[in-house]
Amino acid sequence: MPSRVLYVKKDRVAHVTLNRPEVLNAMDLRTHEELAEIWDDFERDDDLWAGVLSGAGDRAFCVGQDLKELVASAPSGPSRPATFGSRGRPGWPRLTERFTLSKPLIAKVRGYALGGGFELALACDIIVAAEDAQFGLPEARLGLIPGAGGVFRLTRQIPYRTALGHLITGRRLGAARAHELGLINEVVPAAELDAAVEAWLADLLRCAPLSVRAIKEAALTAATLPLEEAFARRYVWEERRMVSEDSREGPLSFVEKRPPRWQGR
Repeated sequence: MPSRVLYVKKDRVAHVTLNRPEVLNAMDLRTHEELAEIWDDFERDDDLWAGVLSGAGDRAFCVGQDLKELVASAPSGPSRPATFGSRGRPGWPRLTERFTLSKPLIAKVRGYALGGGFELALACDIIVAAEDAQFGLPEARLGLIPGAGGVFRLTRQIPYRTALGHLITGRRLGAARAHELGLINEVVPAAELDAAVEAWLADLLRCAPLSVRAIKEAALTAATLPLEEAFARRYVWEERRMVSEDSREGPLSFVEKRPPRWQGR
């Protein structure tokens, strides 16, 4: 049986591809199980400094939950009350709940990013999209809720009233509008999507990996903290960076007028 997710490691980068193009990369329970193993490996492999998440084919990044599987597995009668998150379900913790994932992750979006697919993109650090990308959380139209963090992340990543309007109507966002709102980092023609992602990766890999992780950790942790508390907080990756070889290598390479040789330690 073919893998639901393709996982390739190359040149310090993990390439993770949802591999169900025949159903627009909808995620079934097996997909979540495979992804959980991949995210575990991505985080612990010291040779990996960044990752790219994409969908196979040119029609969709991911359209979210496999609703055919959901209907087939649902008991008769009213379903149990919905809960946020995936605790107790296959693949937990899913990407949307890996709040301490330290390495930067780029969402490479072509076509539809809907429901849980949009929530996956929202959980990434950088989003690069083709002009044909469509983002949306249609759960309210299906009697569901965006329980994988869409309710929380969208209202933090774009203006609240704009986010709420899309959440309670299921209206979609085109790539240009999403970029205008600051939701995504770059929009390019579909033919240029690979090159745009590679450019972001090149910039990430020019930076010290521990600096990148420390910055990501601090930004995420402090996003809802008062400024004084944010300054006083201890950050695990910053404490590692401060005593790392790379913290000395950066200034030394500048003085010696040569490219830095990062070790990631």
